[in-house]
Amino acid sequence: MTNMAPELRDAKNIVRSTSHTNPESVAVVGGSAAGLFTASILARQGISVRVFERIETLKPDERTLIVTNRMRALLGRAAEKSVVNEIRRFELFTDGRSATISLKRPDLIIERRTLIQGLAEEAQQAGATVELGRRFHALHSNGRGMVLEIDRCNDGSREEVHADTIVGGDGASSRVAQAAGWTPLETVPLVQAIVSLPTDMSPDTARVWFVPQDTPYFYWLIPESATRGALGIIGETGPETRSHLEKFLEKRKLEPIEFQAARIPAYKRWVPVHRRVGQGSVYLVGDAAGQVKVTTVGGIVTGFRGALGVAQQILHGVSSELRTLRRELDLHLLLRRSLHDFQQADYTQLVDLLNDPAKQSLAEYSRDEAWKILWRVCLSQPRLALLGLRGLLSRRGSANQTGF
Repeated sequence: MTNMAPELRDAKNIVRSTSHTNPESVAVVGGSAAGLFTASILARQGISVRVFERIETLKPDERTLIVTNRMRALLGRAAEKSVVNEIRRFELFTDGRSATISLKRPDLIIERRTLIQGLAEEAQQAGATVELGRRFHALHSNGRGMVLEIDRCNDGSREEVHADTIVGGDGASSRVAQAAGWTPLETVPLVQAIVSLPTDMSPDTARVWFVPQDTPYFYWLIPESATRGALGIIGETGPETRSHLEKFLEKRKLEPIEFQAARIPAYKRWVPVHRRVGQGSVYLVGDAAGQVKVTTVGGIVTGFRGALGVAQQILHGVSSELRTLRRELDLHLLLRRSLHDFQQADYTQLVDLLNDPAKQSLAEYSRDEAWKILWRVCLSQPRLALLGLRGLLSRRGSANQTGF
């Protein structure tokens, strides 16, 4: 296809392993963004792909999300329909201090439902079959490949589907992962409210508040239009997180129009994405594999990168994308460990230390280029590195409590 993204063209250029044979058929369980992206890549290469999704109509829960501009490079045309706004500045707040960071390339505000619908359309145009109202029940080897047991949601009947390879794209509580023997992932709650945008806020600016007594992560307000935005929080327990959000809304005098919520994987270590089950292969992509930046608990772009990596491995027997993704996620884990016990005074110092060269580095590189950000920021403001190192060393006393 002429509009194929550079990453997809690169995937075709990987040298095939001489001992690797492409599967004749692949079953993708879960119509997630990562699952559908995997299906689309494989179908373009002539693989027979069937996608099984439990919902009866392709109208997943709506959720406003912020992603880096890299999504455009990964998806090409499929990305545009879901983009509802662009963010060109971040305002950071903590304990009366503030800092503004302008972005060289805008972040994208997307609507999750529209994104998934667009990806499903792309997968079908590429030749994949998307079958709705199909719930995963079990998998086993049949001596040659894999057998999926799929329940039809409308009448409860069961069918067997034969495939050489199965891809689990069924989220953080993946039943495919459980059936194939992966350890369940830990998750954290994300709760956000759609609110009317404050009159003093520009629709191309996102706001972030560090309030460590409420959350070791942060609050955010991301505009989805000139009049509305999503104000949210990542927490550690569901009820407490919702309570903190409601109090924060009240403090800001913002009325919730609706609430959105999800459980997001908390990346603790790299999850190997491939297992053999009998003579067949099972892979995990996206949230099912915990492919989430644990600094921000953002997983859309990293999920696409994981999907690209799995498709490369299925097609060619090797994947450079998975190696680079692992390094990136491990670095975000290191950063999260250094930040997780920060107190208000630490965040105040962090904001105060953001000099112009440090801001320039944050503006030039996205959250998907953590190594470049860390290197440039440490060069421009060495005291930030010392602050992070102090936070990392202080984790020794509390790591057993949080797991980070």
